[in-house]
Amino acid sequence: MDALVDLTNAVILLLNFVIVPSLAYGSQLALGALGITLIYGILRFANFAHGDTMAFGTMITILMTWWLQSKGISFGFLPTALLALPVGIFATIIMLIFTDKVVYKHYRRRKDPSVTLMIASIGVMFMMNGIIRFVIGPNEQRFADGERFILKARAFKEWSGLNEGLTIKTSQALTVVIAIMFVVGVFWFLQKTRSGKAMRAYSDNEDLALLSGVNPEKVVLITWIIVATLATVAGTLYGLDKSFKPFTYLSMLLPMFAAAIVGGVGNPIGAIVGGYVIAFSEVTLTYAYKKVFVYLLPSSLEPDGLLQLLSTDYKHAVSFIILVLVLLFKPTGILKGKIL
Repeated sequence: MDALVDLTNAVILLLNFVIVPSLAYGSQLALGALGITLIYGILRFANFAHGDTMAFGTMITILMTWWLQSKGISFGFLPTALLALPVGIFATIIMLIFTDKVVYKHYRRRKDPSVTLMIASIGVMFMMNGIIRFVIGPNEQRFADGERFILKARAFKEWSGLNEGLTIKTSQALTVVIAIMFVVGVFWFLQKTRSGKAMRAYSDNEDLALLSGVNPEKVVLITWIIVATLATVAGTLYGLDKSFKPFTYLSMLLPMFAAAIVGGVGNPIGAIVGGYVIAFSEVTLTYAYKKVFVYLLPSSLEPDGLLQLLSTDYKHAVSFIILVLVLLFKPTGILKGKIL
């Protein structure tokens, strides 16, 4: 009986610090990677400004959240940011359409290679990052309100009688549920609607799609709208789950690109799979397992060290290592790169 209780305590620890956080983080990465893979699959360039697009949308959402809070408007036990999210999405759509008209459209007209657009996106990245830091500042900002926990450790301990209490944050549950909703919505749009089919045709063969009457400007416009929506939602969910800091979103470029490439660049399903692979890898390899093994092993075999493979400071190094290994041994990704 004691062994079963110890095993249950160990499982609760893993749920608290590995499985649930990985599901939430993986959902955030999946949404970000899906935006990256849509741009690559349809507009055919690697968008290095995607992290700062997430930061921009989140910044507008935060500013709107603060305004709503100042007026005494809330969303009950849910974060007020969910009410502000449509404003952040709309502002990000306008910003991306403006950026496309001013920057990317010029290079598309000249039929410049993808690397030119990629370099242009780096310039856009620095510009957007500067604007964000100027408007909201470089420091950490917290904007989460409402009920913080769906399930609290103390209440779980009292109910179960275990030493370890299961904790589930509202932001974690929201992240997983909203991510599923948006992913299903994007796939339904791409598969079932006329515009989605036009995007897939344009992605598969641009010249043939044009001969079939597909309007390329409409395809580009819809792509940016979807990408802006995904980026703002992903960024806001990440900020609610952790906190908002402009540089953090810039550093998320590596795991998001790793997710897109690991899953199969240009493959939306691969982007989702890659997001969870990267998230679980980062969290699993940087968690200290000492307490888990204290429960699982006899007292004579209890470990002295933390049993941590890597420090959390090297979390993104895990993404880099996985990215390098995939590029070396399976460059097409887990599900093989495929245009939509």
